[in-house]
Amino acid sequence: MIARLAGTLVEKRPGRAVIDVGGVGYEVTIPLSTYYDLGDPGGRVELHVHTHVREESLALFGFRSRREKDLFVRLISIGGIGPKTACAILSGLTIGELLESVRQKDAGRLASIPGIGRKTADRILLELGDRLEALEEEEIPAADRPGAASLRQDLVSALVNLGYNPRVAADAAGRALGKRPPGPPPALQILLRESLRLLTR
Repeated sequence: MIARLAGTLVEKRPGRAVIDVGGVGYEVTIPLSTYYDLGDPGGRVELHVHTHVREESLALFGFRSRREKDLFVRLISIGGIGPKTACAILSGLTIGELLESVRQKDAGRLASIPGIGRKTADRILLELGDRLEALEEEEIPAADRPGAASLRQDLVSALVNLGYNPRVAADAAGRALGKRPPGPPPALQILLRESLRLLTR
């Protein structure tokens, strides 16, 4: 089992990264929180990895922090939540926001994430309520701040990776960008959260 990867970042996009380790390129599925924190291609990175083995495939899921990986493993232990859904949860909410949702028993907030229905949200609240207390809140910085030229494209791509229809994603991205004040463009993470707020109203 692969538990850790340390090497050169070859490529990254929302939901996916390729890490070169000793000449071998490993494709790793990542949540958006990890995407923000990876830096630019060509830099050295280290990821905590969960190796998900199925009869027909082997998939790697990578995280910048041990807490994220531990929370991911807790999520996939819940019936009805697979690795992709767990990644969507960690993409849609920070660790702190997820903890707060569980503490407040806010099923609606969890159900606003694509792929999470009300029953699944209730199951998360029920099964993780006590165990989540062991995880301290951790805010993950948005290390990746794209320029204005690629911002809309990255924003649409991030929303599509979260499960939204491309046309719906493009509309939400346009509205989020239209609401920003004059000056330098804000971080992708800020615009993504604004887009998600627009989509879940």
